[in-house]
Amino acid sequence: MGCDGGTIPKRHELVKGPKKVEKVDKNAELAAKWKYCALSQEKLRRPIVACELGRLYNKDAVIEYLLDKSAERPNTEVVGHIRSIKDVKELNLTDNPAWEGERRNAKGDCYEDMHRAMFICPVVGLEMNGKHKFCYLQTCGCVFSVRALREVKTEICHKCGDPFRDEDTVVLNGSKEEQEKLQKAMEEKRAQAKTGKVYFTSSEPKSMAMNRESSHGSSSTDTAPGPSGSSKIEKPIVTAGSKRSIQDMEEKSEAYKSIFTSHSSAKRTKSQMSNWVTHTPYHF
Repeated sequence: MGCDGGTIPKRHELVKGPKKVEKVDKNAELAAKWKYCALSQEKLRRPIVACELGRLYNKDAVIEYLLDKSAERPNTEVVGHIRSIKDVKELNLTDNPAWEGERRNAKGDCYEDMHRAMFICPVVGLEMNGKHKFCYLQTCGCVFSVRALREVKTEICHKCGDPFRDEDTVVLNGSKEEQEKLQKAMEEKRAQAKTGKVYFTSSEPKSMAMNRESSHGSSSTDTAPGPSGSSKIEKPIVTAGSKRSIQDMEEKSEAYKSIFTSHSSAKRTKSQMSNWVTHTPYHF
């Protein structure tokens, strides 16, 4: 069969060799991470949020997922660690003035630069296209390039002025090793948040437990030695039902006490009192 009519088969047509490994286009991979939502696979549009692992999402897609987790959606494994809207941070991004949007190439007859990004670093001007590492601050949500934070070392945000620490920086779309570190840091942070909570027993109400915690904290601060060398600071105990009269306050001046009706000068004598019933006893 075949090979008639003067056809000459080649070796690769007769002998099947090993399959070639398909290589992923780097430009397409970068565009999928930095221009599309990790959950809905739609183009990123404001408001944009990021999780503690550095993935980018559209905020409306995350809200839809949290409202109905039973719905069948693709890529739900990437948001398995998101329990509520508090686990994501809305990003404060800086627009790229050179970004012309999709209107320029609406017909598809113009050259489209795949490396052109919508956002840039506000400090050094690098485009957020995946070629340079970017990170965001968990305190304020501002986004900077790692080079900017490395060259201009400060403890205050360059954009909004809020203070931050090195632990508050999260790398966006990092490598596997960086995501593993962020995963461990997230688990440790959540474990510390669980252990730091005040647990209430069933035998006592919440108010009693909170009073117990507050009394414990106040006793520790009162017994601490002050700068004058005193070991304890005694505070006057005032019950909830008792009221202290202004005339009994020794720290108040006599002129201040005379303003109120409880002062001796404000009291009426019998000659000043009227013999008939009025709306107020001070009318005469």
